[in-house]
Amino acid sequence: MKSLQFLSAEAFVSDAEFARKNLGSVAHNLFPLLFKASYLLEQREVIHDLVETWPLADFNIGKLLGTTVDYQEDLSHRRCSVCLESCLTGLRDYVLNHPSPCVKRLKVVDLTGIKDVEVQLCECKKTMGRWARTKLLSKLCLEVLVHLQQTQCKPCTFEISIDVLIDLFVTERNYELVVQALLQKRYCPLKICCVAFRADNLALQKFFYIIKLTDPSSLRKLEVVHNVRLEMEHLEILFNSIHFPLLMSLTLPARTFNVRRLTAADELMLTTIGEKMGEMTQLTELNLAFSILTGRIRKLLSPLKTPLKMLDVSNCSLNHSDMVYLANSIHSYHLEALDLSGHNIPELYPSTFFKLLSHSSPVLRSLILEDCNIQDTHVNMLIVALSPCQKLQEFKFLGNPLSSQALKQLFTFLCELPVLKNVEFPVPKDCYPIDITYPIDDASLCRFDHQKYDNIAEELNFILLQANREDVKASTPLFGSYDAAVQETNDELGAYLIKSFKETLEKLTTSLSKMS
Repeated sequence: MKSLQFLSAEAFVSDAEFARKNLGSVAHNLFPLLFKASYLLEQREVIHDLVETWPLADFNIGKLLGTTVDYQEDLSHRRCSVCLESCLTGLRDYVLNHPSPCVKRLKVVDLTGIKDVEVQLCECKKTMGRWARTKLLSKLCLEVLVHLQQTQCKPCTFEISIDVLIDLFVTERNYELVVQALLQKRYCPLKICCVAFRADNLALQKFFYIIKLTDPSSLRKLEVVHNVRLEMEHLEILFNSIHFPLLMSLTLPARTFNVRRLTAADELMLTTIGEKMGEMTQLTELNLAFSILTGRIRKLLSPLKTPLKMLDVSNCSLNHSDMVYLANSIHSYHLEALDLSGHNIPELYPSTFFKLLSHSSPVLRSLILEDCNIQDTHVNMLIVALSPCQKLQEFKFLGNPLSSQALKQLFTFLCELPVLKNVEFPVPKDCYPIDITYPIDDASLCRFDHQKYDNIAEELNFILLQANREDVKASTPLFGSYDAAVQETNDELGAYLIKSFKETLEKLTTSLSKMS
């Protein structure tokens, strides 16, 4: 519902030429209202001029686009390329073009509130993701510096200092640009302040260099993923050389840990890493997916001073003692998001799984149990385990060998979870050939009866409809959930994989030639 004031703002900005001519006559407290209206209508020129002449001390894009009294719809999930580029170029021109730089009030720009979601509702249908925002902001900061060096500016222009809070995303392709912007931060009126940092497809040496430039003492979230070859010894060096006192969320790449062949020195290294994580007193989110941690969960998690709210130990080869520790630890009472995918829960540790869910049920919002060998005979057990989880909003259980009948039984129960919003369920086992084996490899994943699946999916959605649960979204994303960061950089990552494969073949060919 739009207020009369918001409708008036829309009418004002809908004529871009008129709006731009008359911004100087607008009361300062109306700028936030006009910004949201301009963003909704994708009025790029008006957005630019609003930011260029911003009269307030704070510009928080998440709050500006979020739910407001005048217009309740949240627009912060719109990564509209047209609007965001206009916003950032307006920020550049705020520094360079304002006739009275000495009276400028803007001190903080917060770009962290933009939500990267799959479905975009903006008319232009062009998005600007986290990687592109990182690149553009870095480019604009350097442009500001070049302009200040080449032109005669008023002395007080150099006194302008605006902290720009952003979640940086760095890969090989934008690395040099971001490094240059961070190195010149002290001289630029626009100060890049890294709140969260994601590194992918980056050499270790470059990662270690750039992470020091981000001011790690202010970092809240660190994601080191996929094609960054960070192993246990590198992690120890990182934690010994850099302190992250405010870090709340840590994601490490696959195979960071492999405890299958640990020496005494490696055991000591693991202990040191656990102790260093214990010094991160704000740490509440930890993603260790696809590391091999058999029997070592206690060593890593017990030093933590703050209970974890999010834990991803998918495909970590946990054993019974690991699950016993998790179920009895202080963390179990605070987990809001838990991923145990890739573990044979029904066969290996059903009772400890029950206990873990029982402890976390008052706060658990997201549970992921993909490829856990949950079969029809385990559905009743699963329902009993999930029954206390009345705050569950998301449940994903792709890759489990469940029949259509078992799924119907499970969906009937899921309707009773009052705040459930998202369910990801597997293709029913009876849609696949009878000789299919689990876990299903990628080559066989799509070899199912699609018509039969569509019919069953329709029946499952009808169960939700009958229970008045149209608010629940049920889907089967065969190749995993949407990941905005991966989607944005998949061309670069694909090229990297092809290059790595080619290099491996060349090494193999060379080795074979030497042998012959």
